[in-house]
Amino acid sequence: MAKDSSFDIVSEFDKQELTNALDQVKRELTTRFDLKDSNSDISLVDDVITITTNDEMKLKNIYDILQSKLVKRNLSLKILDPQKMENALGGNVKQEIKLKKGLSSELAKKIVSYIKDTKLKVQASIQGDSVRVSAKSKDDLQEVIKVIRQKEDSLDAPLQYTNYR
Repeated sequence: MAKDSSFDIVSEFDKQELTNALDQVKRELTTRFDLKDSNSDISLVDDVITITTNDEMKLKNIYDILQSKLVKRNLSLKILDPQKMENALGGNVKQEIKLKKGLSSELAKKIVSYIKDTKLKVQASIQGDSVRVSAKSKDDLQEVIKVIRQKEDSLDAPLQYTNYR
């Protein structure tokens, strides 16, 4: 009897790479001419990045710097969920950027429906914040990965394929 093969579809990011990117942004805040004396700060607490500076234009510049550093470190920009800009103490402005981790139930259901639309002999089940796909044929699993990668642009989270066995 053939043993089933499986893999998980998850949405995660490398926390160390994110920390490194934020350190690069902080370094650039102290050296860049237009941001040097702006009393700007960027911090990460509990999967929320907070940018604080003294005007909206500098806030947008810092956000652009953050995006470029994330891309250079192979982190998807889909993990960023910027919130509304708000006023802070001392005439400053701040913006919180929540980090998306894990698949929401709606997104997991959408992925499962994409898999069912392929009509392949695979089983997809939602397990917490991931989707497990199993089948007897590894070729079918490869086909599922190919189909999901083609539809990944329409999904609002970066996907990784783990625990392939």
